[in-house]
Amino acid sequence: MSSGQSLPSALLKLPLSMMVKGTTIPSNPIEDHGIDLNKPIVYALPYRSSVDLLTLQAQVIQLGLPDLFTPIEINGKSFRRYVFISSRQTVMSNDHNVPNESIALFSELLEQHKYDNKLDVQVIPTSVLWGRKPGKESQKTSYLQALNGPEKAIAVLKYGRDCLVRISPVVSLRYMADSHGTDVSIAHKLARVARIHFSRQKLAASGPNLPNREALFARLMRSKAIIKAIEDTAKAKNISLEKARKEAHSIMDEIASDFSYSMIKKGERLLSWLWNRIYQDLNINNASVVRKLAQDGHEIVYVPCHRSHMDYLLLSYVLYHEGMVPPHIAAGINLNFFPAGPIFRRGGAFFIRRSFKGNKLYSTIFREYLAELFSKGYSVEYFSEGGRSRTGRLLQAKTGMLAMTIQAMLRGLNRPVTLVPVYIGYEHVMEVSTYAKELRGKRKEKENAGLVLKTIRKLRNFGQGYVNFGEPIQLNHYLNEQVPEWTQDIDPVGSAKPQWINPIVNILANKVMTHINDAAATNALTLCATALLASRQRALSRDSLIKQVDCYLALLKNAPYSSTFTVPSESAEELVCHAESLDKFVIDSDSMGDVVSLDRNQSILMTYYRNNIIHLFAIPSLIAQILIRHQKLSLKKIKTNVALIYPFLKQELFLSIEDDKLGEFTESTIEEIARLGLITVDGRHNVAIRQDNIQMLMLLGRTITETLQRYAITLNLLPTSPNLNKGDLEQKSQEIAQRLGRLHGINAPEFFDKGVFSSMLTTLKQQDYLDNDGSCDQERSQALADLLYSLLSPEVCLTIKESICQASETP
Repeated sequence: MSSGQSLPSALLKLPLSMMVKGTTIPSNPIEDHGIDLNKPIVYALPYRSSVDLLTLQAQVIQLGLPDLFTPIEINGKSFRRYVFISSRQTVMSNDHNVPNESIALFSELLEQHKYDNKLDVQVIPTSVLWGRKPGKESQKTSYLQALNGPEKAIAVLKYGRDCLVRISPVVSLRYMADSHGTDVSIAHKLARVARIHFSRQKLAASGPNLPNREALFARLMRSKAIIKAIEDTAKAKNISLEKARKEAHSIMDEIASDFSYSMIKKGERLLSWLWNRIYQDLNINNASVVRKLAQDGHEIVYVPCHRSHMDYLLLSYVLYHEGMVPPHIAAGINLNFFPAGPIFRRGGAFFIRRSFKGNKLYSTIFREYLAELFSKGYSVEYFSEGGRSRTGRLLQAKTGMLAMTIQAMLRGLNRPVTLVPVYIGYEHVMEVSTYAKELRGKRKEKENAGLVLKTIRKLRNFGQGYVNFGEPIQLNHYLNEQVPEWTQDIDPVGSAKPQWINPIVNILANKVMTHINDAAATNALTLCATALLASRQRALSRDSLIKQVDCYLALLKNAPYSSTFTVPSESAEELVCHAESLDKFVIDSDSMGDVVSLDRNQSILMTYYRNNIIHLFAIPSLIAQILIRHQKLSLKKIKTNVALIYPFLKQELFLSIEDDKLGEFTESTIEEIARLGLITVDGRHNVAIRQDNIQMLMLLGRTITETLQRYAITLNLLPTSPNLNKGDLEQKSQEIAQRLGRLHGINAPEFFDKGVFSSMLTTLKQQDYLDNDGSCDQERSQALADLLYSLLSPEVCLTIKESICQASETP
């Protein structure tokens, strides 16, 4: 029996060890919270409970933290290592003495800091949550209340396998003593803040009370905006008000989720089996930032990229396992088919039509429903791209949901709203072959039960999955910066739409996509795909592939693109071995070793995975290509050329490097390429390639060449076809790109995507190459066109010139 452990606690230990399976959040608190094991540690718990103590003891010992039943010695005095903060109702009485005990202990510990300047006691708030079932609106008692003995026994029996141990960031008593003093009032404040903390922690893990669906509909029907929309619909369609109300109720029934905790639990067990079956591992990064937002009372809106139908399931699963509430998810109406629709709805999905245009009643109800979710404190998830990316690149964001989010804020929400961009990546996307067929013209197959069953049969080794939470965007702060007077437009009814919303939302949408790309996850497959696709024959010796991947790793680690993206910890050789195990490469052996290659079909599919991370290598690749084509240039000239092309890359690939930081990033990248031995930089800042390492530099440069070829097409088409309108210019550019692709074996689906040419024309206007009438600045356009031609091979330049001549002759 540990010192300080009572006999009843010791007797409880054996049965609890068999009935309780605890999960600790975070899984590595020592590293995540920066806990110093050389300093004294005291655990703070919300209520007196032997069951909670023993459950916590098992977890902290397993994590390498001190046993909470072992006293701490400070300046010759012995102190208990745990403290309870609040009283609770017991079967016989109220545990009223607990707050006094906690204040007394905090006072004594603070007193010790007065006499010992080196002392720093770390107080770690911890709580044990038995089940995470949220309450219901109809409940009269708070589901956050403490449990008495019999209630705790029932909770252990019922939720022993669903026990969550939350370990919060450290509170330094040294900091408290230095900043606020050591008198008893500080101890009172510490206990009071701890009580608030525990209440928020429970709410963050379980979420707010769930509504009764019909009661929710009744509330929505009383909304002034919906009442007016019903009246307008009745007049417009010449139908009775009752019929219009029935139509409104039907729309609500189509949209609204029917969130069920029991469905979440069943789904968690099913998904645990599924992920273990198809993924070798799930990699989660930066979740602690989101946990803090939830605990601080933020209304969280998750905005992930959209790679696969797996995204819905994976993000909810990850959030649940990270101790947070699965969000209400905006799902396409195409997924509302039997039996998936009802299951998704009970898992938190609410369904949204592809277009609201012309249906005022539907758009009003949807907007009011979204506002209701925000007002009640439910986290929400939507995909700003609208649909799944077929090319692996981020799509231009659809702004409708973001606009509705801001409109909901203008209803007067009493807590901050924060967007959390999420990067979701896979080493295998189950729909990737379907995407390739659709890009070649095959019609999209409608989702149905048969398609789901066919997909399930294909489940196999999908490698690893990645969920990276990006830098959050606090909308209140964002609006304060962009529209300082936005609070003047707060309208509780929500009928008005301020004029500033559309331009502000467009900027916000781009910021969201940029933050998603900032949080990219590189992995074995994306890195190997990038290297192999850069080879003209889509093949490299195994040694060359390892060296190239090692080059990528060095650039990512030593000239980092952002603070939120992730790089594998394994060596290049280990990554190549793992990528080979996914059975996507052809491996041939001869007397000189292995050759790793891609067949034609896999070459097309691999562009999807390369495109997931192409933005991370855009600047290094551009620098490499400039040097390959010019052999030797001054650092100043390289920076100038990069600055000329960067705005187009920034717009197309959602790059985050600010213009005033571009020169600095360019220099750090050149320094790293030089450190790798691929180039030399002399005392006069002249940069030259090294012939003995030319292959690695060439492969690095080719990553961006297809993008530069597209830019060259449009820039050289502009002066020869000054009378073309925007649509015709996009069409001609696309046709020339298709021809160039066929003649030079370019299989990347995005190479002739009309959307990328549209993005480029937008940038041409923003950078004043084109005016509002579509007339181009001939001198600047020609200078940029000449620069782009100088970065391409003579054969490609010739093909582009010939194609432009033929296009200009075609009426």
